[in-house]
Amino acid sequence: MVKSGITKRWLLTTILVISLILMLFALGTVLSIRIYYYNYAEKQLHSIGQSAAVAKFFNGYLDVSNDEFSARAREYLRSIGTSGTAEVWVYNKNGVIVATSTGFVAQTDNSDDYEAALRSDDGWGMNISHFSSGEKVMALTVMLPKSGNMSNGAVRYFTSLQDIDKKLWSVAAVILIFCAFALSLVLVSGLFFVRSIVGPVNRINQVTRKIAAGNYSEKVPVPEREDEIAQLSESINYMSEELEKTDRLKNDFISTVSHELRTPLTAIKGWTETLISIDESDDPTLHDGLKVILNESERLYSMVEELLDFSRMENGSMKLRIQKIDVLAELDEAVFVLRDRAVREGKELFYSVPEYSAAANGDPDRLKQVFVNIIDNALKYTPENGRIEVIATPVGEKLKITVKDNGCGISAQALPHVKEKFYKANMSVKGSGIGLAVCDEIVTLHGGTLKISSTEGVGTVVDIILPVTMPELVEWKELL
Repeated sequence: MVKSGITKRWLLTTILVISLILMLFALGTVLSIRIYYYNYAEKQLHSIGQSAAVAKFFNGYLDVSNDEFSARAREYLRSIGTSGTAEVWVYNKNGVIVATSTGFVAQTDNSDDYEAALRSDDGWGMNISHFSSGEKVMALTVMLPKSGNMSNGAVRYFTSLQDIDKKLWSVAAVILIFCAFALSLVLVSGLFFVRSIVGPVNRINQVTRKIAAGNYSEKVPVPEREDEIAQLSESINYMSEELEKTDRLKNDFISTVSHELRTPLTAIKGWTETLISIDESDDPTLHDGLKVILNESERLYSMVEELLDFSRMENGSMKLRIQKIDVLAELDEAVFVLRDRAVREGKELFYSVPEYSAAANGDPDRLKQVFVNIIDNALKYTPENGRIEVIATPVGEKLKITVKDNGCGISAQALPHVKEKFYKANMSVKGSGIGLAVCDEIVTLHGGTLKISSTEGVGTVVDIILPVTMPELVEWKELL
């Protein structure tokens, strides 16, 4: 029922402490009332034992025969009645009960009060015991005056604690009901208060996650009350606005710089190609230098194009030139572009696709960009004599293009982040870290998905799944 961590902690701390306090209060109250009533019962017994003038009544009958003492004991019981007592017993000097107020002797579970009176200096003993019927009683034993060190008998008074215990149970029930009611009030009011905090915090958490994902337009609802939650909400909204401004400035800067760089790079690349084509000198150093300039300018040009794509992606301005295309034809061109490179680097490029077209509505240049980028990555991270497989497989109304390599692979820690912007799992390999993010965006705009799985030291598998129209018959061709 309760999912919030704050709510759980509150229940386990505040409610637990309050419950403990209420339990101690209830226990202390019941014990205090019990002590009061038991003390009152004890005073009653003491009052009966003293007001009856036990010693005076039995004076002159302490050294008589047992029969005379028993007759005097019955007179004593008739004189005091049973007011305030449940039962009265009279013991002779031999410790034998000779008379009782009820006419018979009820068994008790102990006679500790009688034993205590025998040992005490004042001749009094008090104890709580039970009759054989189960009735709980308080017993008081008053010893008759001794002759030397010899006992001359005793009178034992009992008062019932049954009614007192019933009242105690009633009081305990009332206190428990009160405590339960108090705990319920605390629980309801506390949960209302905690949820008034947890609810806004959960909303803040959801919005901050969206902001962290780059959606700076998200705003936290600001509560009407002026408290810390409202201040935090306003601060987060202000932070989001500032991040949006900064991000916009960054994107504008990247876009501007990329455009500015593309013009001179185009000129450098064009003039380098021209110089190579008209180079009539026999100087190999000059020729090799021009090739280096051309290769590096092409690499820089590719990086500038990636930055421009990134800028368009961030601004939401990446547009597709949608037309009817053959996805497999674009894949053919991408493999053809990189096949010679694979041969030069001593890597096997295995290519297998259906022998027919895969019609789709898409941007041919953008899809080719995706295929080239993915295969290029496979070549980068695969060592010499390694193998890259490019396989297209129809899956229902979709086409799955799998690019698999046996290269260095990606660690489990880095794998979840490889499609993030500017993230590089291997810093030793050249690249901006934007390519996969752009590829993922392009595939998503085409209604497809790009999935990456990898095992470090084993290799990487990239699946590009696109919606297409496939013919029913399947034939295969392999281009090695």
